[in-house]
Amino acid sequence: MRENNLLLEVENLYVSYRRYWYTLHVLNGVSMSLRRGERVGLIGESGSGKTTLLKSILRILPPNGKIVGGSINYDGREITSLSEKELSHIRRREIGMIFQDPMAALNPVFKVKDQLYDILRYKLGEEGSKPDNKLLRDHALKLLNDVKLPDPERVLNSYPFQLSGGMRQRVMIAMALASANSLLLADEPTTNLDVTIQDQILKLIHKLVTEKNLGTILVSHALGMVNRMTDRVYVLYAGDIMETAKTSEIMNNPRHPYTQLLISSTPRLSSVGVGEGIKGKLPDYRFPISGCRFAPRCPYAMQKCFTQKPGVTRLNSNHLVACYLYE
Repeated sequence: MRENNLLLEVENLYVSYRRYWYTLHVLNGVSMSLRRGERVGLIGESGSGKTTLLKSILRILPPNGKIVGGSINYDGREITSLSEKELSHIRRREIGMIFQDPMAALNPVFKVKDQLYDILRYKLGEEGSKPDNKLLRDHALKLLNDVKLPDPERVLNSYPFQLSGGMRQRVMIAMALASANSLLLADEPTTNLDVTIQDQILKLIHKLVTEKNLGTILVSHALGMVNRMTDRVYVLYAGDIMETAKTSEIMNNPRHPYTQLLISSTPRLSSVGVGEGIKGKLPDYRFPISGCRFAPRCPYAMQKCFTQKPGVTRLNSNHLVACYLYE
């Protein structure tokens, strides 16, 4: 029976990419859930499938990407079977996404106002009617003020290339919040920003999602940010969920060998020297092993780890781990 407070439930999701004469088998039966107003972190090395998972939720995979199995249930609706018209409504009025690279996500040939107005027309307009330009402008200026952009009038009439990286990222956040009434997907929202701007952006996102009570999935390599901003964490490695628990439990008592190595590899101000990182590399998605995809890099791997994918073991009511060490 579906929990009433559940906003998003991904079950056994498989996603592949077709490349020339071969197929990349990326997501390998991913399952995760999100309650209304809950903030969830998604962590793992680059190339683990985090962005693919977010794009699957919005059904905006590139043409060579395909959901080949599983379910994505958003607010009682099965995303994988919705029509393009229904998906368009959800993207414009219910789910917002902050993309990793604002310069790539913003259209360089249109001013900020054109791109923001396009979103607001669907948010503010009723069926069969369109909001006037004054209403669009007032709401656009309010959104830019909400994200603390100086001189919002100038920003509104600028092209993306005329703005700094931090300003473009704030525009992206404003556009995402214009769409997000229930769920915000934040994919590395502070990529390519300097440290002072990163902190401002994070505080801003935290404030706005709290005020709007948005369910949030935050993808980030910055574990300190995840620790501060999320309630629960999912650890993703090579398309498999390795572990999930409350954020404090993941950070202070990681149980999966991959999570332990990932957290111990994180640079700390109190540390002496540079961490070694995790030895080895991500598997070849063309020919992934049938067992645990982390087995070739795992210091505790057993023979069956290479041939049989481990099931999920419940350590307590909130802590789940996919590892034979805990069966």
